[in-house]
Amino acid sequence: MRWGDRPVWVRCVAGAYVIGFLEGTGAHAYFLATGGLQAYGYAPMPVQLLFHALLLLDLLVALLIVRARPGGALLAAAVMLLDLAGNWDCTWHAVLADPVAYLRPAGLLPITVFGIFVVFTALPLRRGLANAEAPGDDHRHRPDAPHASIG
Repeated sequence: MRWGDRPVWVRCVAGAYVIGFLEGTGAHAYFLATGGLQAYGYAPMPVQLLFHALLLLDLLVALLIVRARPGGALLAAAVMLLDLAGNWDCTWHAVLADPVAYLRPAGLLPITVFGIFVVFTALPLRRGLANAEAPGDDHRHRPDAPHASIG
């Protein structure tokens, strides 16, 4: 099924995922390019490894969504849960000390808002992408698809 044949809400949610995860890919690439392997030196080692892995995971999620793979939505939710856990772990004490400092359109707030959006829309998006792959909906049954001739 082509993207234009999908429901509008599926296209909008998928578009938001692709934009958000490509932005994440760009941010992690920038941090790696400017800070090297120590770009996340402030974080514990497991969180540093996660943040470096997000360079590839964010890109993988975006590609899976562009290719309309239902599993991409579930991977997106898992990636965002890990990303949120890592970010909140690193900033929890600072947020408690000065919560208003984190109410800005960069950093923890947009990551959290996007993460909540992804977690709450992952299952509906997965169903919306999977419905297009229902039996009998593949290209072999389209009237305009080429048919093999016998003989």
